Amino acid sequence: MNRPIGHWLKHLDNLLEDAMEQALETTTRREWQVLNRAAQESTDTMPFTGVDEAVERLTARGWLADGELTEAGRAAHGEISEKVDRFRRQVLEGVSSQEYLATVDVLRRMSANLTK
Repeated sequence: MNRPIGHWLKHLDNLLEDAMEQALETTTRREWQVLNRAAQESTDTMPFTGVDEAVERLTARGWLADGELTEAGRAAHGEISEKVDRFRRQVLEGVSSQEYLATVDVLRRMSANLTK
C-alpha cells in the first residue's frame, strides 16, 4: 500500500489488459472497446492508441463496415458482452458499488486537476 497511485494505475492497467485478452479469447481489449463503442453508436473520441488498428481488424472480420456494426458484428458484440460481464464481475469481486464510484470520482478529479 505504500506505493504511489501511478504504480497501482499502471499495474492494474497491465493486469486488465492481459486478463481481459485471456477472458475474451479471440478479441483484444481494444477491439472490444471499438466494437462496444460502435454498438452504442457513439461518436466520442476514444482516448487511447490502437483504435485505428482495431477498426481495421474488426472490418476485416466483417464486424464493422464504415465504422458501423454489421449483422455479424452485432452477433459478435452480444457474445463478447457476456464474456465482458463475467470479467467485470471477477474484477469487482469484493468491491462495493460505493467504493467503485468513489474511486472513479477521485480519479476523475485528479485527471481534471491535470487538465486545468
